[in-house]
Amino acid sequence: MATVTKKPAAKKAIVPAKAPTQSAQKATPKKVPAIGTVVRKPNAAFMKPLTPSATLAAVVGATPLPRTEVTKKVWEYIKKHNLQNPANKRNILADEKLKAIFGGKKEVSMFEMTKLISDHLR
Repeated sequence: MATVTKKPAAKKAIVPAKAPTQSAQKATPKKVPAIGTVVRKPNAAFMKPLTPSATLAAVVGATPLPRTEVTKKVWEYIKKHNLQNPANKRNILADEKLKAIFGGKKEVSMFEMTKLISDHLR
């Protein structure tokens, strides 16, 4: 039996990616609401400044804030202190400040968190 030698595989030429040209970029037309439809307005209830309780104020500050901003600030605190569960990023591991807000729970889901925060807003 004769030994068979394998030939090296042919290399494909590497072609650099082309930048999109002006003609490739199409202008998207502005969407015009159909006749008889109502243009959606933002909900004013989300924008109303609410005063946080003393325990929540330790995390987000004592100034009145809209719900959306309170949630953003709590997430900033969670990420700054690395409090997300590494195995399941949807769960938050509470430190001492957050345990007071979460009713003594050590771990809550992100959806449960918003419900628990709303109890601390007036």
